Amino acid sequence: MRHGGVRSRATATVAGVLLLAALSACVGPDAGRGGGSGAAGAEGSAVGSPTALSRAPAPGAAASRAAAPTRIPDIGDRLHRRIPATSRQVLAVYGDGADSAESTAVLYTRRGPVWERVRRWPAHNGKKGWTPDHRLGDNRSPVGVFTLTAAGGVLDDPGTRLPYTRSEDYAAPRRWDASHWHDFDYVIAIDYNRVPGTPPDDGEQPWGEEKGGGIWLHLDHGDGTSACVSLSKEAMEFLLLTLDPEHDPVVVMGDRDALKA
Repeated sequence: MRHGGVRSRATATVAGVLLLAALSACVGPDAGRGGGSGAAGAEGSAVGSPTALSRAPAPGAAASRAAAPTRIPDIGDRLHRRIPATSRQVLAVYGDGADSAESTAVLYTRRGPVWERVRRWPAHNGKKGWTPDHRLGDNRSPVGVFTLTAAGGVLDDPGTRLPYTRSEDYAAPRRWDASHWHDFDYVIAIDYNRVPGTPPDDGEQPWGEEKGGGIWLHLDHGDGTSACVSLSKEAMEFLLLTLDPEHDPVVVMGDRDALKA
């Protein structure tokens, strides 16, 4: 059932318990609000602003930078330094506000020194907004830079290069509102408080249970999550077909002030 030779569960019962825990972390107990809680760098706000933007531009330079930035736009120094030097794909999730569930996700690809914007989509995050110190059950998404190393879902692998675990066990419980039944048709694990590369439903939490876990990218249901980031099915399919482990993809996520601070 698990892709890429990742550890098997001892029994089907244990597998079910771990998956239920992961789903509960991702959507919470109140009829399924998405969210959960692993990292290229620990969570925290960024510091400073792009050096290039502080200099007086040469004629035409501003327009050139806008079209082809050498930094991820609106990401300050602290978080920018947490992006691995080997990363060539970054999904930036810009939250509307510290207490807002509304956000915008933008995929960037690095070509040489330049970060090119590939695609952008509306998204949702934790229903209570964002936090630099995520805790289990706080209904806020963690601010930080996190690797993206595994995917899965109810639906068949659409052709992703990420290790993909397909299982009906990902299906949301039918006791949840119908609007949430397809949340986990596709998921990409955000490596917050988890072992990178393991299936999204892996229950190990290296930082301890109190720091939360089970934070995924998954299908949107129209409002905030418990800590996950949710996008349209079209967006999830595009990400699954585009993200490449050889490019060390990461997500940089937080409210706009925290990202730029």
